[in-house]
Amino acid sequence: MNLHKSLIWFLFLLAPVIFLQLRATPTPEKEQHRLYVAVPGIRNDLEYGGVGILVYDIDVGYKFIKRIPTWDVPPGEAAENVKGTAASAKTGKLYVSTIKRVACFDLITEKKVWEKTYDGGSDRLAISPDGKILYVPSLEGPHWNVVDAATGDVLAKIKLDSGAHNTIYGPDGSRVYLAGLRSPILSVADTKTHTVVNAIGPFSNSIRPFTINGSQTLCFVNVNELLGFEVGDCKTGKTLHRVEVTGYQKGPTKRHGCPSHGIALTPDEKELWLADSANSSIHVFDATVMPPKQTTSIKLRDQPGWITFSIDGCRAYPSTGDVIDTSTKRIVTTLEDETGTGGRVRQRSTRSRGRPVRHRPQTITKDFEDSVKSNFANHGNGENPYTIE
Repeated sequence: MNLHKSLIWFLFLLAPVIFLQLRATPTPEKEQHRLYVAVPGIRNDLEYGGVGILVYDIDVGYKFIKRIPTWDVPPGEAAENVKGTAASAKTGKLYVSTIKRVACFDLITEKKVWEKTYDGGSDRLAISPDGKILYVPSLEGPHWNVVDAATGDVLAKIKLDSGAHNTIYGPDGSRVYLAGLRSPILSVADTKTHTVVNAIGPFSNSIRPFTINGSQTLCFVNVNELLGFEVGDCKTGKTLHRVEVTGYQKGPTKRHGCPSHGIALTPDEKELWLADSANSSIHVFDATVMPPKQTTSIKLRDQPGWITFSIDGCRAYPSTGDVIDTSTKRIVTTLEDETGTGGRVRQRSTRSRGRPVRHRPQTITKDFEDSVKSNFANHGNGENPYTIE
C-alpha cells in the first residue's frame, strides 16, 4: 500500500513537468517554399525588377513577398550587374556576386553578413556542398579566387588566363569545374589542393554556360556560334557529341553574343533543357539516350540566357521570369515585383520553422543533406534564381 501511494504521489508531482515539457515542444509548422531572385540580372537594366533580392512564395502561385536590400545606387551612377548566386542550407547563407563585389546574406535575419571586393572583380561563383568554400571567378579575368564562405577571405588563387566566367562545384565536393570565355577547355580543379588536375576538351569553340550530371561523368556545354550543345566525358577528357537544334535558325541576340546561352538537366536527369536566344525559346531533349534527342520546344516572352529547376523538378525557371510546368511544358505564370514589373530568375529554396532546409546549387543535380533535414537546390546554369525549401 505504501509503495502504491508513493507511486501515485510521484506521478502527481511529475505531471506538471510533463505538461510543461509538452507545452514547450514547438508545434510543427508547414514547410514553406521560397524563390529568391537577385536583380538586376539583365546587365544593369533596372526595368526587370530593380535592385535587390526579390522573394516569392512558391506555394501561393509565386506571389511576391518582399524585397531584401542589397546595395544602394548613388544618384547618377549605374547599378551593378548581378553575375551569380549561391546558397547553403547548412549555413543558411545566400551569396550574391556582381561585377564589383560579393556579399553574404543571412537567410534567417535577411541581413548582410559580409561584403568583399576582389582583385579583378567577380563573376559567376559556386559554393561547396558543406557551405564552407566559394570559388569566385574574376570578371572575365585570369584567375579564380578560393574564398572562405564564412568570412569572405581569400584562401588561394587559381590562374588559368582563360577569361574566368562560369563555375560549378561537383556534388561530392571533390572537384570544381572552371570555364573561361576565351577557352575551349573545361578545367577541373581538386578542392583539397585547389589546383587543376584535369581538362575536358577542347570543344569546338569557347565555352559558355555548361552543366554536369550528378555522377560527374558527363558535361553538356554551350559554345560560341552553336545553336545546340556539345557533350564531354568528364573522366577521359574527350569530347563525345555535337548536337544541333533542328527546325530553328540562328539569328540576332540581345545579349550574351551566342545562339544558345543556358543549359540544364532536370533533377531526375531525364531531360536536357537548352536556351535559344534569337527564337526566344527553350528546346527540350531526351537525355536518357546519347546523344540527347530533341523532343519539343517552348516559346518564351523574351530571350532566355539561363535555366534552372525547382527542387522537385516540377517547375522550370528560365531567366525570362516565366515559370514552366515541366510535365506539360506550359508556362503557368510569370514573376512580377511589387510594382508589377517582371523579374528575371536567379535562385530557389525551402524553409521550415524559419530555417532553410533545402536548396538547389546553381548548376548541379544533387541535394545536400544537413542536420536540419536539408538540402538547398539548381541543376543547370541558372543565372539569378535560388530556391530555398
